[in-house]
Amino acid sequence: MLVFHDPRCAEYSRPAHPERPQRITATVPILKKRHPDWTWRMPLEASPEMLLRAHSAEHLARVQAAADDFDADSPAHPGVFGHGARAAGAAVDVARAAIAGELSFSLMRPPGHHARREKAMGFCYFSNVAIAALDALAQGGTGRVAIWDFDAHHGNGTEEIVANHPQIAFASIHQMPAYPGTGARSSGNISNYPVAPMTPRAAHMDEMQRALDKLLTFKPDLLLVSAGFDAYHRDPITQLMLEGEDFQKCGEWLREINIRAGAVLEGGYSDALPELIDAFLSGWSGEAKCSAHA
Repeated sequence: MLVFHDPRCAEYSRPAHPERPQRITATVPILKKRHPDWTWRMPLEASPEMLLRAHSAEHLARVQAAADDFDADSPAHPGVFGHGARAAGAAVDVARAAIAGELSFSLMRPPGHHARREKAMGFCYFSNVAIAALDALAQGGTGRVAIWDFDAHHGNGTEEIVANHPQIAFASIHQMPAYPGTGARSSGNISNYPVAPMTPRAAHMDEMQRALDKLLTFKPDLLLVSAGFDAYHRDPITQLMLEGEDFQKCGEWLREINIRAGAVLEGGYSDALPELIDAFLSGWSGEAKCSAHA
């Protein structure tokens, strides 16, 4: 497993904000202790060319200026452009490593799947996975990219950016009703799988597998995963029922499909996040089970 991580991603915060540095700082030592043979690498910072495939020049300028909070969830942190560009760059690195045949994961913040072409929102400033998918296609040699988003919130930003792209298929499994209030319908290359609050685990996992199976019919050369862990039953901002072993199963599915794949951290706000990430990555890498019942 190749983990892209830059410690600077923990250098910004706002009191009481759920998207906090501890999400990352608590995860790093657990993964390093349990998996000493995994490779850790500093990600690149996404270039303007990479960012402009998904966002407008005006959006880049707004994030660079960071004059005012973008919304109630997305503060104008000092240096937020650099933080966002490094998270986007890590997603690009993940995609490129996956194309080269390596299992790879981006352990970075901020997340990205709510960032729209013209708007930062929902803790997200740049659309990391969409940027990575578009970069993979621009590099040549990759004809089709699928995006499997199992974060508990709809990946509205990713959807907006990749909608109607003939070389990208997107599937999102998410709680509804919930923020951001989108994702009720499917159309074209977009497949949405809303699940109600308190949906039983088995039914939720059936939707997760159905979404993945639908993506596989697209016959992608590359599968990118928006790996959010806020569908966990004790997450403080959602009302879903998944356990650690369910995220481990998601990793096992990735291992079984035999398609080049990379994953990027999105949400997950419980104190169990390090265990959930480890469960997912351990299932994917084929290593022994960890503490999946976090």
